[in-house]
Order: sequence, then structure tokens, then C-alpha cells
Amino acid sequence: MQDYLFLKEKNTILKINSIINMQTRKNIKSQYIQTVGKRKSAVALVRVYDLSKNKTISISNTVLKHGDILINKKHIKEAFPSEVYQKIIIKPLLLTNTENNYIISVNLYGGGDRGRADAISLGIAKALVTIDADKNRPILKKNGLLTRDSRVKERRKVGTGGKARRKKQSPKR
Repeated sequence: MQDYLFLKEKNTILKINSIINMQTRKNIKSQYIQTVGKRKSAVALVRVYDLSKNKTISISNTVLKHGDILINKKHIKEAFPSEVYQKIIIKPLLLTNTENNYIISVNLYGGGDRGRADAISLGIAKALVTIDADKNRPILKKNGLLTRDSRVKERRKVGTGGKARRKKQSPKR
């Protein structure tokens, strides 16, 4: 940092910092696996970082170590206070005994709590299969974590009183 003090212009300091940030981003980018999990209207972009044990990474000014899960720039306990949803999210990691081996970052879009938790779980399971298919795929497939649940809310039909399956009212005569 002392070398930067000799530079008088702010622009040159910003350019040097942006070059350094670009180089570290390139190094980190090659060390993660990105997958997508979906459930109902929820979409989860999951990044699983596979770094050596003593390394940490910084995502959005948050320092993460092995075993940490970051969801929309919040830790898992802040994003999902309910233990039920936390268990759903980490189930693929528990089944493969890899809960402290990876750093996981998730960007979530849409859906409710249950749909979001299932989408993250599917994304993590897909990433674990990408990392080691021979070991992880049979375990996750047996427990149904690699299958996308395609059930979605049925659309309402015109003339049925705002319901999806309600029949039209017929006259009595």
C-alpha cells in the first residue's frame, strides 16, 4: 500500500486496484463449479468453491472459510432462520460427508421459502456430481436429490371463479 502513496492521481490508483482485482477474479473463477437448481418459480445459481483447506475467499466483503454457505450475500442462518430449511439445503452435503469441504455461494431469484430451499439443494447436488460423479451420483440419486420436481402451480382458467379446476356453474333448468 505504501507504493500507492507515491502516486498522486486517484485515477492511477483506481486503475491499479482494478487490475489487481481482475487478476484475483480470474484465479478464483477457475476454482469453482457453477450449477443451476430450480423448483416451482425459484431459481438458484449455485457456485461451489473447491479450494485447499487453509484458503479463504472474499465474496461481497464477507470472508468465507470451508463449510460456509452464502445465500444472496447473507449467511445461511440469516437467509433461512428455520432449521427445517437449513437441513433441506445441506442434505446433499451431509449424505456425501462433504459438509466442511467446500465454500458455497448462492444467488436466488423468485419463489417462496420451500421452493428456494429445494432449488438450492438441487443446485448443490448437481455441483457435487460434477466434482466427483463416481462417488456422489449413486448416493444422491438414491435419495432423489438429482431429480427436478417439475410440479408448478396450475394456471387459473377463465370463467371458473378464479380457481384452476373448479367447474363452471350451470343453470338449474
